[in-house]
Amino acid sequence: MLTGSYFPSLVFISVFVAVLASYTALDLVARIATAQGRAVHYWRFGGALALGFGVWSMHFIGMLAFHLPIELGYDLATTGYSLLIAVLSSGFALWLVSQPRLTLPMLILGALILGAGISSMHYTGMAAMQMQPPIVYDRGLFLASLLVAVVASALGLAIAFRLRSAAPYVRLARGAAALVMGGAIVGMHYIGMAAAGFAEGSWCGAAVDGISARGLDYMVVVTTLAVLSATLLTSVLNARMEASTQALSHSLRLANQELTQLALHDNLTQLPNRLLLAERVSQAINLADEQGGCFALLFMDLDGFKPINDAYGHQLGDQLLQAVGRRLRDALPADDTLARIGGDEFVLLAYLSAPADAMDIAARQVELIAAPFTVGEHSLQVSASIGIAVFPGDGQAPDELLMNADAAMYAAKNAGKNSFSFFEASMNTDARRKLQLLQDLRMACKLGQLRLHYQPKFSVRDGAILGCEALVRWQHPEHGLLLPAVFISVAEKSGLIIEIGDWVLNQACQQMRVWADQGYGHWRMAVNLSAVQFAHPDLAASVAQALHRHGLPANSLTLEITESTAMSDAQASMDVLQGLSDMGVDLSIDDFGTGYSSLMYLKRLPANELKIDRGFVRDLEQDSDDAAIVSAIVALGRALGLRIVAEGVETDSQQVFLSELGCDSLQGFLLGHPLPPDAFMAQVQASQVSAKAL
Repeated sequence: MLTGSYFPSLVFISVFVAVLASYTALDLVARIATAQGRAVHYWRFGGALALGFGVWSMHFIGMLAFHLPIELGYDLATTGYSLLIAVLSSGFALWLVSQPRLTLPMLILGALILGAGISSMHYTGMAAMQMQPPIVYDRGLFLASLLVAVVASALGLAIAFRLRSAAPYVRLARGAAALVMGGAIVGMHYIGMAAAGFAEGSWCGAAVDGISARGLDYMVVVTTLAVLSATLLTSVLNARMEASTQALSHSLRLANQELTQLALHDNLTQLPNRLLLAERVSQAINLADEQGGCFALLFMDLDGFKPINDAYGHQLGDQLLQAVGRRLRDALPADDTLARIGGDEFVLLAYLSAPADAMDIAARQVELIAAPFTVGEHSLQVSASIGIAVFPGDGQAPDELLMNADAAMYAAKNAGKNSFSFFEASMNTDARRKLQLLQDLRMACKLGQLRLHYQPKFSVRDGAILGCEALVRWQHPEHGLLLPAVFISVAEKSGLIIEIGDWVLNQACQQMRVWADQGYGHWRMAVNLSAVQFAHPDLAASVAQALHRHGLPANSLTLEITESTAMSDAQASMDVLQGLSDMGVDLSIDDFGTGYSSLMYLKRLPANELKIDRGFVRDLEQDSDDAAIVSAIVALGRALGLRIVAEGVETDSQQVFLSELGCDSLQGFLLGHPLPPDAFMAQVQASQVSAKAL
């Protein structure tokens, strides 16, 4: 018998390839298990090629490591057939372990099929040498090699199935399992090689026209390692990409949840806001229509909140609102909804067994709110006026129910506060009027029914026009020209004031551009800001856009805010006003003297102008106190370096008094009424003609 020997380097490489192929197989199983759609088929097909090539290469390298004292070669077709068997066997193995379950009968059957495939690959590869006389196999070792192939297959399938899901230390476990599987595969091969016997005088039929072993060994090694490494690297990169994608998906989901929270909840109390309340009310209406039953909307307004907010400041007022929200929410049944819809207004959506139950619920809310609150070091007490609207009797739509509950709340407030009132038909007229007014106002914004009138401001020194104040009017198709007092409060409650305020700002700047082109570029255009506008985060951007759009210098615009708005949160107001001032816009404190000012904050506000409230001007001639207050305001403004404007001038004596007192400019019906642009300019030109004639 011919005696063979082994090249140690190739034996070592064959072991390494077996371990690497095993690890690659375990990793590919995990990729297939997590893939979806077509990716499953792509991974399974690519995995079958990579794994089959790896296992076949291990056997082929092991055969190349075997050396006989004769020239050896390998038949190309038979060698290729052995590779095909390896790929098909690997594909079957990957398919089997990617199934949802791997029962014991499935494992046994799979081990027999896969073991037979591996054995066939090995002995087909041996047959590729075409030895003459043929190789004689030791029956015991031959059967042992088959047994090892089946056992190795069972072991590999079981391990691959168990390690296919992500778990702690899974890569370490796969590494250990790859050593075991690789050892089993190598053991099967070298037992099979030990079973082969070569007769004395044998010669290799494939040595003449087959594949020569010289140089082929290292080419196979390099190619195999490249294929397995590329496959493993692709799998690892894919895993990292999937992990990154999952992390990104998780981040996007959290961001979406946060945006939804911000869009549907009040930022201060984290309670549902008006938008989410309307959605919940719509759901309650649909549920009641389908299944019967009823529910109530309780509109709650805090009594005594404003004096606390004015006395202790905006920050403590916010803390009080948070405390009220927490107390009411803690006593809330699971199905009910408590919302804060603005300011000190809360709305409770309560499901009822019977309409009369609303009375007990309202009484409970009054009792809860009336108990003292501890906020910081202060013990504070407020009460609640509650209006109740019950579905289906008091409205059929969310807006209608809320408006009716609001009307009932005002009835409770007028009846003495700290109580509740059910909506009644007698309130319906006012509630419907407000609802109709809101609907008409929405339409007015779309149809362009809003108008700006302009009231001039005159210099005390020489009587020249210094500019004007833009005042919004509503040209209602049925009720004629409506003043702001009729609709501004509705606009503020509904949020329309932001849209209206932006329109006023742009319209006023557009008109100022026209007048500047006509030679009146020295005028200043004054525009009022509501408290809602002032608190809006996009205010500065809206002002900047309006000025840029119409090509106006910033100092041609004066923004007027009321004293109470500016001082409600002095620090926040200072930040907003400073931003506008840095832009170059003039700032005027309107209705000065009517609020609760802090001189410490007032001197720090970046204002350019104080505007004396018309209430003081009206009674100047009869009330010495008003005259003293106006004198003090003028002196204060002078000390702070501010311009002083007096509004509401309606008599000659008022004009003389204010002029002598030291006001810079005057505004009022005596001097000029608010007029549309054309009429305003006609009045200006007429006054200029009169001045020249004098």
